Parts: sequence; structure tokens; C-alpha cells
Amino acid sequence: MATLTDIDERSRAIFRSLVETYLATGEPVGSRKLSHDSSIAVSAATVRNVMADLTDMGLLHAPHISAGRLPTELGLRLFVDGLMQVGDLSEEERRAIEAETREEGPDSPLEIAAQRLSGLTQTASLIVTQKSDAPLRQIEFVRTSPGKALVIMVFEDGRVENRVINAPDDLPPSALVSAGNYLNARLRGRSLNETRESIVKEIESNRTELDELTTRLVREGVAEKAGDENWQLIVRGRGHLLDESEQDIERVRMLLDDLERKRDVIELLNAAREGEGVKVFIGSENRLFSLSGSSVITAPYRDENRKIVGVLGVIGPTRLNYARVVPIVDYTAEVLSRMLK
Repeated sequence: MATLTDIDERSRAIFRSLVETYLATGEPVGSRKLSHDSSIAVSAATVRNVMADLTDMGLLHAPHISAGRLPTELGLRLFVDGLMQVGDLSEEERRAIEAETREEGPDSPLEIAAQRLSGLTQTASLIVTQKSDAPLRQIEFVRTSPGKALVIMVFEDGRVENRVINAPDDLPPSALVSAGNYLNARLRGRSLNETRESIVKEIESNRTELDELTTRLVREGVAEKAGDENWQLIVRGRGHLLDESEQDIERVRMLLDDLERKRDVIELLNAAREGEGVKVFIGSENRLFSLSGSSVITAPYRDENRKIVGVLGVIGPTRLNYARVVPIVDYTAEVLSRMLK
């Protein structure tokens, strides 16, 4: 695998110019065009020789005979990791992110942040968050069928979550009411995550006045859901994906199909929760979107205790303007973290 140490300064300059030109135009880049770049100042013949060497190293490829060159996924990775000059956000962009994220309205702050992120980057935005992050306003138990009950959770952000749980066949209506009253007294205004442990401890130490059936209901009602079921996915700006050229329509169709597989998208974004800062997945580096040839740029956001509670990001073609999109994703995550404090 090629590294920056394998490339001399002149080749780096030509490679950087080629990738930046490709990201701006989406077209193969020829030696004549690069030779006119004042920052390179070498002949077209020299550029051709360097491009041939970079092709042999697996950093460039030619889509057609006699065409210019395009960066490979390996080339894009080398560019992003070592040659990209990340741009700084303008004050106008910073104010737009901050203002939109604080905006009051029927949409949750996460939905507003996703909409703003999509608008600024002209891509589809993705946000994964734990379903039970927000404080609870009310919880209620309703019998639905023999052996089953419905837990209805209303959160302070207006979201309603329904969860089907197991319930004894001989459960009396009074147990449903008692379980609801017990949890409302302990959960109202607090998140399920921060109170679950104390409620379970209280039950296990027999410090409650609940009968056995009601205790089972309460335990089922606050049980932590396994894996991806505890996460929700917000997607905004799918329409931006349709702005691609006609030759990319099949890629976009596959990408839209991938986005419908929410469990897999959540799994991918949750993998980005490990570690700090922005992560860039290019093409086949992410299993889910490898066939559609897409790039994903993600960043985690945190609560008041600096605990990572979700991930936001954008998805688009590998020809993303990484230098501009990376700081937008990073700053949106920072603003969202500040707001959650």
C-alpha cells in the first residue's frame, strides 16, 4: 500500500492538484490541464510521466483509453489522510449551524441539525441517537392480548415510543395502573437511561410495595433493549442524492436501497462511536455502501457528562468536497454536544 513517503514533493503536488480538480469537476483530469497549474510549473510530458507512476502505484486509474486520470479509493484515502487542506468554516456558516440547532419548533433539535447539515453539505445527512435519551413526560401500560402488554412512553421532546412486553395471562387491570404510577413517580422529567439502574436496584432489594405481578411489569417496562433496537435513525436530504449525473443513477438507486436498511445503517454509524473526532469512510471501506461507491463522514456527539450518545454524518458520492464537509460535520457535532449540556 502506497504511503506519502513513497512520493516525492513534485509528485505530491501533481497528485494533490489532480484530486482537487477531480473533486471540483467530477471529470477525468488530463496532463495538459495540470501543466497549466501555476503551483506545479512543469511540462505536460513531465505530468504524464508522474501520472503514469501514480497509476502504477494504484493511486490513479484511467476510466477510458486516452482519457485523463481519476483517483482510486486508495488515492482518495491517501489524499484525505495526508494531503488535504481542511478549510475553515466562515462566520456565516458557524452562525447558521448554531442558529438552526437552537431553533424552536415542532421538530426535535436532532431533526433540525440533520436538516441543516444536509442543506450546508448538499448531501443526505444521517443521525443515530438512543431512543430513550430525552426525559420522560409520561409512561403507561395497556393490555393488548393474552400474554402481552403495550408500554407507551411519551418524551419531553414530543416523541412517543411504543414497546410490546410480555405480561402474565392473569394480570389484573390494577397492576397496569400501579406499574404506570410507580414509574411515573420516578421517571417523570428524567431519562430512562439515568434511572433504570436505581429502579432495578430498588426492586431487587424489595424496597417497593408492589406485588409480584406488578414488579414483573415494571422490570419488563424499563428493561434495556438489545443492540440496534435501542437506537433510532434520522435521515434528511435524500433528494440531494438525486442531483447526480445520469451515469450515476444506478449508484444512487443502490444507495437509496441501502438507506432503507436502517439496522445496517445504525450498525455502521455506531461503529464510528469509538474514538474521537471525524471519521471518513471511502467507498468499499464501509461494507454497507461499498456497492454504491459512496463516502460517509461521521462525528460523535456527547451529553453533559461527555458520554457519546449518538453519531451524526453525511453520505454522498466519493467525489465529496472533503475539505469543506469535514469541518461542517465536526462543528455540527460540537454545537449539538453543547446544546445537549
